[in-house]
Amino acid sequence: MSSSSRSVGVREDASDLAFSFVRALADELASGSIELPGFPHAVAGIQRVLNDDRADTARIVRAVGGEPVIAGQLIRMANSVVINASGTAVQDLRSAVARLGVDAVRTATIAFAVRQLRQAPALRGLEQRLGALWKRSVQIASLSYTVGVRLTRVNPDTAMLAGLVQGVGKLYILSHASQYPGLFADPDIYQRIEQEWHLNIASALLENWDMADEIVEAVYESENLERVAAGEEVGLADVLVAATLLAQFGAASEDLLARVRCAKPLHRLRLDFAACEAFISDSAHEIAALEDALSD
Repeated sequence: MSSSSRSVGVREDASDLAFSFVRALADELASGSIELPGFPHAVAGIQRVLNDDRADTARIVRAVGGEPVIAGQLIRMANSVVINASGTAVQDLRSAVARLGVDAVRTATIAFAVRQLRQAPALRGLEQRLGALWKRSVQIASLSYTVGVRLTRVNPDTAMLAGLVQGVGKLYILSHASQYPGLFADPDIYQRIEQEWHLNIASALLENWDMADEIVEAVYESENLERVAAGEEVGLADVLVAATLLAQFGAASEDLLARVRCAKPLHRLRLDFAACEAFISDSAHEIAALEDALSD
């Protein structure tokens, strides 16, 4: 068999797998019970506490204190040079939670959950892909926080949380694609599935996690360059659109330049291409500090 014939055969096999995979995704979404495989039970318990409006700092501390890794990350985040503007270090979990607030605690618990997922035996062999997805999520979370602080009145902690979960649909797709390894034989087909499905899946997951409607909507709209706002006020979705585009500036291209020019959310933020480059340069230290606080 010639190499061209083998190539056609591989593509046909991948197309068949893609059809089966997409049908499975559609069934999952239709069931209304979509969940991220391997999501730690401990994190689900913490999320339930955080979703309770009556939960005070003491209760949150008790819930988080059972996971030393999360507790340590919260203290590290609270002492980050970006969040700890006063320079006064905190040493205990209660002080860290009080300084950070609920959304930042939620960010740390989800970061922990994703790290646990990356170590799941069922995902062995996908470490590089999982690592790349996680690195991008941390980058978008850090950019979202910084855009929120520097350019808007949006709560930066909420922006950071929204940025971290913006790619959770891609994580879900990758974790399920491990059962269809032939999909990876054709990167174009896989990327098309990912692009067409990840925001719908992310929205369904976040709704199941009882995330605020504002965050669910912002994630769903995070790649909508044509998004029209109800008023002049910049919103969380605008911040997320900006962060997802800013995350691509390491590999600037004519395509990126065109998207920046036409992105209405960036117009509301008064960010043209030069302003985007200046923003990244001016806030590089803050972004790096946040990435360090959120990373492994």
